[in-house]
Amino acid sequence: MDLFDDTPGDNTPEFSVSEIAGTVKKLIESELGWVRVKGEVGRVVLARSGHMYFDLKDDKSVLACMTWKGQVAGLAMTPEEGMEVIVEGKMTASGFQSKFGLNAQRIAIAGEGALMAMLEKRKKKLAAEGLFDDSEKQPLPYLPEIIGVVTSLQGAVIRDILHRLRDRFPRKVLIWPVAVQGEACAPEVTRAIDGFNALTPGGALPRPDLIIVARGGGSIEDLWGFNEESVARAAAASDIPLISAVGHETDTTLIDFVSDKRAPTPTAAAEMAVPVRMELIAGLGNLEARLARAVTRGIEDRRQKYAGLVRVLPRPESLLADPSQRLDRAAERIPRALGLMAAQKRSDLLKTAAGLRPGVLRTRIERENERIIDRAGRMSTGLTRAVERKRERLRTTAARLRPARLVDETRRQAEALQRVSPRLKAVFSARLKSMADRLAALERTRMTLGYQATLARGYAVVRGNDALITNVGAARKADTLEIEFADGRLKVDGQKKP
Repeated sequence: MDLFDDTPGDNTPEFSVSEIAGTVKKLIESELGWVRVKGEVGRVVLARSGHMYFDLKDDKSVLACMTWKGQVAGLAMTPEEGMEVIVEGKMTASGFQSKFGLNAQRIAIAGEGALMAMLEKRKKKLAAEGLFDDSEKQPLPYLPEIIGVVTSLQGAVIRDILHRLRDRFPRKVLIWPVAVQGEACAPEVTRAIDGFNALTPGGALPRPDLIIVARGGGSIEDLWGFNEESVARAAAASDIPLISAVGHETDTTLIDFVSDKRAPTPTAAAEMAVPVRMELIAGLGNLEARLARAVTRGIEDRRQKYAGLVRVLPRPESLLADPSQRLDRAAERIPRALGLMAAQKRSDLLKTAAGLRPGVLRTRIERENERIIDRAGRMSTGLTRAVERKRERLRTTAARLRPARLVDETRRQAEALQRVSPRLKAVFSARLKSMADRLAALERTRMTLGYQATLARGYAVVRGNDALITNVGAARKADTLEIEFADGRLKVDGQKKP
């Protein structure tokens, strides 16, 4: 019995599941196609494959969204949970799971309020990491040699900076052109800051001493590239001091909080970068004048102090009065003292001369002669005994040197020489053989490295006019040619040359 006999509409066609799924997919993609949807971002998942999945929701419904791996890099921003965004893309359906979703290819923040909320969230995150701390900021160089400027080549910003630098203190400027708004802004500014830091000091393209990141004023959407986290982290990690000059005085971006110094305008950034040259020259002249006045005043003060000291000192006559009197008294005592000393020396001389009478001297000379004669006799006896001892020692030595003993000693030395001789010959022969082998090896090396070995392989050496010929021009100029082969030399007349 057919279960559907009494069911109305028996003529309704039957469809397979795949046909229904395909039809739904075609309807969704053809009817909706490219859509623009506003909503709040729910969960966000970045798969290992590189695809990104997230939910877009409002107070009633949830729309599944996906961005394929090749499309992720083209997004202007990465969605975060809780963010209100506008998503553009193509609606599609999956028959395998009976689901539909949005292939998101463009994502933008929905409204200024959402942008400000996102900015506050990023500020709190970076502040918690300590990137805003004053301890992380570097002092600006007083007078940088080279200034790197990250900005657009179009517009008045770069002209204002260069003009202000030229007016205050001309410096070398390296410009790194970037987009200052739009999707390309953040990655280009990040690469510029990292690129300046990667330069080598003193290289062909020198590394700047200071970086200025500048842009004119605009809306929060126009300035949003400078609120990206990548730009803020690049500025915070910069080893080169960095001035941010983005927008007007009332404009504030994330890079302002991490930079080493914030300028209200690009022109103000140039003023922060360098001092005024004329003011420095004037200040230097002022310091020079003050130094001259100080030196003059110091000299005058010392002159007055010296004059005061001179007035306090006593007169030279009073200083020399006492020493002069002592000298006069000493001069009066010297003649009398010399007379007394001469008398004393004369008395001592007379006492000494009294002991030098001729009889006393004669007696002393005779006594000394007797002592010399006595010592001469004793010396003769001592010399005789010494000569006898030497003569006895000579006889003993001569006895030991008799011919028979010398013959025996010579025989023993000859036998020892005969025993050592074979070994000496063996050592000498081995030494000669080693040196001969080494000489032969050197000769083989010489032959290998010499040009004769090359001649044996079919080459030849050409000479002309007693010089080596290495090219056709020299061969044509030579009167005669001599060609050396491995087995001999051949002369060629100049008339037979090609």
